Amino acid sequence: MSGTEKSKAHAEQAKGKVKETVGRAVGNERMTAEGEAEQAKGNVRHAKEDVKDAFRR
Repeated sequence: MSGTEKSKAHAEQAKGKVKETVGRAVGNERMTAEGEAEQAKGNVRHAKEDVKDAFRR
């Protein structure tokens, strides 16, 4: 279960990075902000799974 959630977190981080990069390239501030938000969401999801793993040990 944790592996699946971590995969989702990594995918979300990657998607956010792409969106942020494209937003910066075309000068779209909204897209850049959305990309940064998606990366942050992925980081939080990943941290949550790390905490859950720590308690399982």
